[in-house]
Amino acid sequence: MPIANFVLLLSFLSLTIWVILLAFRGQFWRCNQLLPVLSPESPLLKDYPAICAVIPARNEAEVIAFSLRSLFQQSYPGSFTIVLVDDNSTDNTATIAQELAQELNKTEQLHIVSGAALPIGWSGKLWAMEQGIRYAETLNQLPDYFLLTDADIQHHSTNLYELVTKAKQEKLDLVSLMVLLRCESFWEKLLIPAFVFFFQKLYPFPLVNNPNKSIAAAAGGCILIKRETLTQIGGIERVKQALIDDCALAAAVKNPGKIWLGLTESTCSLRPYPSLESIWDMVARTAYTQLNYSPFLLLGTVLGMTLVYLVPPLAVIGGLLTGNLAIALPGLITWLLMAIAYFPTIKLYNCSPIFAFCLPVIALLYNLMTIDSAWRHWRGKGGAWKGRVYPSVNS
Repeated sequence: MPIANFVLLLSFLSLTIWVILLAFRGQFWRCNQLLPVLSPESPLLKDYPAICAVIPARNEAEVIAFSLRSLFQQSYPGSFTIVLVDDNSTDNTATIAQELAQELNKTEQLHIVSGAALPIGWSGKLWAMEQGIRYAETLNQLPDYFLLTDADIQHHSTNLYELVTKAKQEKLDLVSLMVLLRCESFWEKLLIPAFVFFFQKLYPFPLVNNPNKSIAAAAGGCILIKRETLTQIGGIERVKQALIDDCALAAAVKNPGKIWLGLTESTCSLRPYPSLESIWDMVARTAYTQLNYSPFLLLGTVLGMTLVYLVPPLAVIGGLLTGNLAIALPGLITWLLMAIAYFPTIKLYNCSPIFAFCLPVIALLYNLMTIDSAWRHWRGKGGAWKGRVYPSVNS
């Protein structure tokens, strides 16, 4: 087969994939699964359940005050306590938390737990969460729901009220938010919205929220879950060895419960990724882990990303250079469809529309990060789970 015909075939194949994605993948790209903005001044519930936030924290001195302050300032009419699990921090995370609680007269609301030694088979973050949940179950008022959240999340003042209202009104066992990731530096604007876009493509939120579909997902930074439901599925221990623990938790809950996953424009992550290196390391630490350390899945991912994202612009460039419009045209159409699909995510993050056309370059960088993740694993450099660093499984 002549090279031109082969490129033309790949170009049409890429176009077909994008038509299918846009038309039959739950309209994941529209970013329309948003938590309704509510005001506690106009209550929609007759009573409000007791909530306990569980925060695993290790060396979070730079952000813990912002995160805790946002939780202390929640406009929530019901009982709300906070359990902070200090996972053997070497900085003054616990001290800052305690001093802030004293400053705001919230010492009765905050409980600080010192993390115990890490048992075999647990990741650091999940073990910290497990300890926080165990402690919360010893409090005088047993919580009806747990808010599982990270130490770098700044919650909007009505976030808890909106989460609980959503859960109660729709009788949901789990409600989760993909919080707004920090997007200030050039590299954050280029790469961070795409991280959310890829996640939505992998786990289309409308399909996740459809009780008749088996697909399930959650975002670990902000999860509201019924205590009874968590107990029924076997607790956090159920997912302690899962590669993607938040999505595994959602899957355990969805069969047979009800879940909802959405986006937010007001609750955000404080975690900075100011440089390409910082984002690269963040992705490379876990990308190959999420592929189950499989060379075949790695190869499939690289080839798939190349076909879906890189073939269209290459077809446009090659077609224009050779004067072959039959190759350039389907590539251009596909590139435009790609940009249209990506634009709602770019809009959510208040980035320039120009970034919508950069998806091929972004995909190339993510491809390289994934390959580097595998290379690090093969070299025995190991990976990192939030809260503790672990050696490679080969070491």
